[in-house]
Parts: sequence; C-alpha cells; structure tokens
Amino acid sequence: MAKAASQSPPAAVRRLGPRLRLLVLDFDGVLTDNTVNVHQDGTESVRCWRGDGLGISALKANGVDVLLLSTETNPVVSTRAAKLQVDCRQGLSDKGSALAEVMRQRGLAPEEVAYLGNDVNDLECLRLVGLPIVVQDAHRAVWKAAKWRTQAMGGRGAVREVCDALIDILKRP
Repeated sequence: MAKAASQSPPAAVRRLGPRLRLLVLDFDGVLTDNTVNVHQDGTESVRCWRGDGLGISALKANGVDVLLLSTETNPVVSTRAAKLQVDCRQGLSDKGSALAEVMRQRGLAPEEVAYLGNDVNDLECLRLVGLPIVVQDAHRAVWKAAKWRTQAMGGRGAVREVCDALIDILKRP
C-alpha cells in the first residue's frame, strides 16, 4: 500500500519560505471536483470551488505567480483561467516537458516551484518541482511523489488550503 504524504505542511514546506515564485496547478481534479457534465449538445461543464479563486488572488498578491497546466483542450479551462487571471497551457500530452520549459524560460530552480496535482499524468511534474503536493482524493499512485497531501479534496477547497498555507509561510520572518 502506498504511504500517504503528510496531510499538513511538513517542515520541508515551511522551509521553502520566500523562495517560492510559482504555483502550478493541474485543472481537472484540482480546481474541479473531477466530474464533468456532458450536455445533450455535447458541451461540457465542470464544478469549481469559489474559495480557490480567492486563495489564488491572495497568493498572487503576495508575489507568487500561478500557472494552470491541463492535458484537456476545453474552453472551460481557458474561461476559468481568464477569470482567475492566470496563465494557462492546455492540450498538453506531456505536462512534464511543458513545465520544464516554463521553468527554463522563467529561470526557476525546482525549489522555487510548487505543483498541485491529483493523478498519474501529474507524476512527472510532481518530480520536477521542489514542493510536490497532491489533493486529498488524489489517485494513490501519486501519493509517494508528494511531500504534502491536502486535507481538502480537489475542487473542494484544496487550492485554497495550499494558497493559505503558502501565504502564511511567506509572511513568516
């Protein structure tokens, strides 16, 4: 059985402090509750937690940039990213390569980046960053790759939990 990551920010997270410059989020299962409604006309809709958006705004106000990465190509991803005023890259068959490129372009070391994911397509990203995080209801295959597992589930406040904890850490002397 896979061992779950810590459910509260471990010491390694607290030591991150002011070095954090980028929080990268998966979309489905992190900003959403991992369900999709398919309507008769073929359009899709998802459920997001409003508090997550407030957490993202607060984190950005504290100097940390936020990026969405998604394997999906769907207008709902772009729409949510635009509303949250965050950069978004979607339709990615290899999120790990995309994240590595972003880190290279921005001159970021792994210790300056956190990633919040929920499933096996997030494994490479989780391994690339200094602070790998998974949501409470993440697939057990990713638990070992994370240093921290949220108490909240994806699409149910996990992003807010992470943002609030990171802001608290950033504000400590």
